[in-house]
Amino acid sequence: MCGIVGYIGKKDAVSILLDSLKRLEYRGYDSAGIAYRNGKGIEIFKTKGKIEELQQILPDPLPATRIGIGHTRWATHGAPSTENSHPHCAGGVAVVHNGIIENFRTLKAQLLSEGCEFSSDTDTEVIPHMIARNLKLGTPLKAAIAETLSQLRGAFALGIMSETHPSTLFAVRKGSPLVIGVGEEEFFFASDIPALLPYSQEYVFLEDGQMCTLTPTGVELECLETKEPSSLRERIVKVDWTPAMAEKEGYDHFMLKEIYEQPRTVTDTFVEWIKDPQRLLDESGLTMDITVGLRRLQIVACGTSYHAALIGRYLIERLSRVFVDVDIASEYRYRRPIIEKGTLLISITQSGETADTLAAQREAKQRGAATLTICNVVGSTSSREADSVLYTRAGPEIGVASTKAFTAQITALTLFALALGIRRGKLTLKEANNFKSHLMEIPGMIREALKKDDEIRDLAATLVQTKDFLYLGRGINYPIALEGALKLKEVSYIHAEGYAAGEMKHGPIALIDKGLPVVVLAPKDDLFEKMTSNIEEVKARGGRAICVTDEPESLSQNVDNVVPIPPVHHLLSPFVSVIPLQLLAYHTAVLKGCDVDQPRNLAKSVTVE
Repeated sequence: MCGIVGYIGKKDAVSILLDSLKRLEYRGYDSAGIAYRNGKGIEIFKTKGKIEELQQILPDPLPATRIGIGHTRWATHGAPSTENSHPHCAGGVAVVHNGIIENFRTLKAQLLSEGCEFSSDTDTEVIPHMIARNLKLGTPLKAAIAETLSQLRGAFALGIMSETHPSTLFAVRKGSPLVIGVGEEEFFFASDIPALLPYSQEYVFLEDGQMCTLTPTGVELECLETKEPSSLRERIVKVDWTPAMAEKEGYDHFMLKEIYEQPRTVTDTFVEWIKDPQRLLDESGLTMDITVGLRRLQIVACGTSYHAALIGRYLIERLSRVFVDVDIASEYRYRRPIIEKGTLLISITQSGETADTLAAQREAKQRGAATLTICNVVGSTSSREADSVLYTRAGPEIGVASTKAFTAQITALTLFALALGIRRGKLTLKEANNFKSHLMEIPGMIREALKKDDEIRDLAATLVQTKDFLYLGRGINYPIALEGALKLKEVSYIHAEGYAAGEMKHGPIALIDKGLPVVVLAPKDDLFEKMTSNIEEVKARGGRAICVTDEPESLSQNVDNVVPIPPVHHLLSPFVSVIPLQLLAYHTAVLKGCDVDQPRNLAKSVTVE
């Protein structure tokens, strides 16, 4: 969603703010702005459009200032416009905001009745007006902020600066993520770690209801409700991501770079556990008591992570023989889920800050479930609140359309299923070692699949004018059909639907007419013959059959296009079958001229409901 940044220190604040905002572009945005002290007071520059357009309206040369805040806006209340861009300022108080103030209309009506004048349609603008009003009443700044926050309903992260305190920034979190960066005699805040990678490797993830005061000499944390201070040093998390991980490094787009990083991210995720999968459960904090008494698993996730969860269900049920439910996280808590004794809830989230997934995790924990999160960000909210954590090792994922995080997630799920199967006695040592050997081959098999990149680009060139797609899969590759369709929709804006192939006769077959592309996932497994029957049905109705298979010789005469993938263990086929679908979506979008890394209307981390 929106991105916010702040800096205080001895360096050029404006340059750091602009660089940090650029590193948050992947979150999706429609406008940008910064506020800084110019020696006389707070000066604000903001505009609709990209950061490059913001840079064009800034003074030349840039002012020498040591403190400032910045924002990239993803519109919620009020259309994209310069007036609705952040920062918003009133009475010498400037604010940047990520989140939603649910009761802003009531607050705004009260402020209007008191004579306040508004210049935007946003929910955010009530905040500086309320703080400024409290200051006029003689309330000290920190107390004025706290009093304002006590009246706000919703989820938000705020960055605040005031002319009354020229050497102080305030950062506040309630619901929306916010991280503090600790540098050498300089301090930062940002919505996400990649914004700060060139400047710090030490971070503090704010807890809900915490306010952080940043000055040139240090940082203070306190709970807004109790006013109790919190130790900064005890909360610092070291993150070993490098700035290069958040750079394109010669690739045209982050999405393509991240597709090609998957052999490494899969390896990095399994390498520390592959010799002894049982240690995976021990070191995650998942105790023997939980696994012995385990009766039921529930998995919650959103978007691409939900598709990983569906694959996880196949793996866990097959390898450990535990019943698994999978829910879309945004639906889970609203159906009053049944939590029985012996239930373990697994949440899957790349960022660890997805609002719906966090809400589902909290709901399950409140109802008595043990909780395990599969997450990519050390110190994130999900990882702090869950009973146990399995970290994926994908590094920062900048492209909005998730690719490497997906295969890292199914790596973690594969390891979890293997470890649970061993611990529950459902896998013999010989079976487990055999399966591990197949898993260790996967990075090389992904590299083989990536060698078809040029062929897939040529295929995409024949499809750019297409209006609709169908994707079909069975068994463990049904979620890959869903994921392939989602990727195409996300980055190329072509309507696409994924279906379980056995459901084709129950409705989707009506969509097939002459030339409709139907992408069929047909690895050589026990469902292969059934998939060939689906291909015949597509061809009989004039559809264009595009087959992703490790058995190209058997199908080349019956389909319009064959995309070969290397043969792997049937339970691991999603690792390679997803690769051509990621590349097909990418190349189709590029050929259409779409903004691949920042698709319209999408945000990388959905941190509000």
